[in-house]
Amino acid sequence: MPHPTNRAPADGREDAAGTIWFTIRQAAAFIGGSPQTIYSWERRGHLTNPRRDERGRRVYSQQQIAAAHRTARQNTAAVRRVA
Repeated sequence: MPHPTNRAPADGREDAAGTIWFTIRQAAAFIGGSPQTIYSWERRGHLTNPRRDERGRRVYSQQQIAAAHRTARQNTAAVRRVA
């Protein structure tokens, strides 16, 4: 799976500052995973302080998603080294 920062912006919405924002479903498609992965990252604290879109849905920036993905990969690698 390509690293999120190397992927083309999926269906995210770009704001005036050029930041791309994803709903949970769009973020899951961006990383090639499922919405449950995004919910799991929220519970574990990898994704914090979501913005809300005009419909009240949580949205995360492309940078937040990439950072959470990187943290999850690092945690997985650390667990494999210990085991």
